[in-house]
Amino acid sequence: MKFVDEATIEVVAGKGGNGAASFRREKFIEKGGPNGGDGGRGGSIYAEADRNVNTLIDYRYARLHRARNGENGRGSDQYGAGGEDITLRVPVGTMIFDAETGEQLFDMKRHGERITLAQGGAGGLGNLHFKSSVNRAPRQFTYGKEGEHRKLRLELKVLADVGLLGMPNAGKSTLITRISNAKPRIADYPFTTLHPNLGVVRSSEAHSFVVADIPGLIEGASEGAGLGHLFLRHLTRTRILLHLLDVSSLDPDEDIVAKVASEARAIVEELRLYSEELYAKPRWLVLNKLDMVSDPEDLKARLLKELNWEGPVFGISALTGVGTQDLVYQLQSWLDEESRKEHIEQDIADGTHIYDERFAPD
Repeated sequence: MKFVDEATIEVVAGKGGNGAASFRREKFIEKGGPNGGDGGRGGSIYAEADRNVNTLIDYRYARLHRARNGENGRGSDQYGAGGEDITLRVPVGTMIFDAETGEQLFDMKRHGERITLAQGGAGGLGNLHFKSSVNRAPRQFTYGKEGEHRKLRLELKVLADVGLLGMPNAGKSTLITRISNAKPRIADYPFTTLHPNLGVVRSSEAHSFVVADIPGLIEGASEGAGLGHLFLRHLTRTRILLHLLDVSSLDPDEDIVAKVASEARAIVEELRLYSEELYAKPRWLVLNKLDMVSDPEDLKARLLKELNWEGPVFGISALTGVGTQDLVYQLQSWLDEESRKEHIEQDIADGTHIYDERFAPD
């Protein structure tokens, strides 16, 4: 199964400016001749692959991209200004299709790769170009050309940055609904998630990441039990795992700490049995449904002691949203730092990294 992030956009390049039909008119100068300037070219629209962009979420909301027209030419040999170009930044790996024919036009595979989506129209010619020995006072000029107009479909086969895992009904679907644009099925019984759900989380105007919610795991998942084993392989391609634990209980006599700790250990054991690589991935604990706990801090302290957990831990309520925004900001910060390290390593491998001691770590 492939996760796909896509958007359909319309790009309209600018029209070229018209040429001018003008004649030089100055006192005491007869038969000054033509001096109409050319029109400016219309603005073009380009796409550029940028490794700092992770998703196509911006293009789901900004669907129309229109470049400016070129200015018309004027007298006194004045040429019209060209329309300003537009550059759309897209993630590396974005494929671009003609939305009407389905034909693949481009595949943006390299950082910095730049292609033309819509070419601006050429500017028209002013009458100064039509002057000849037999036509000393030409009145001809040409109109600017229309810019290209295209409907395009952008497609990105994405790997989720963040993977959610946990027992059935841990609240994974509720969390992904709360923090992203995904709309999975949610119900109050186990196994409502029957296939992976992919959501784009926007942490700010310029930053976003992808999160995947997979079906709940049960003991034996690594050997084929339940549904989660079908999708454990997708988690191997994520960068970090969020381990959701349901800390609520409807039974006042239940030892909730022992129950949650047992479920947590079972999930971790399934990861280890399935793949050492998956077991070794960075993993944060997320204690969900804290709004249903009378003393959250006491429960949190006892649970962490029981699990002997020393890594990052977050307390949230996916249903009400409490604590989710801080979780999103911390994830974005961690992912940004990991991306920075990866880019430096890649630049060193390519021989393009320049060391600057001002930015050396302490």
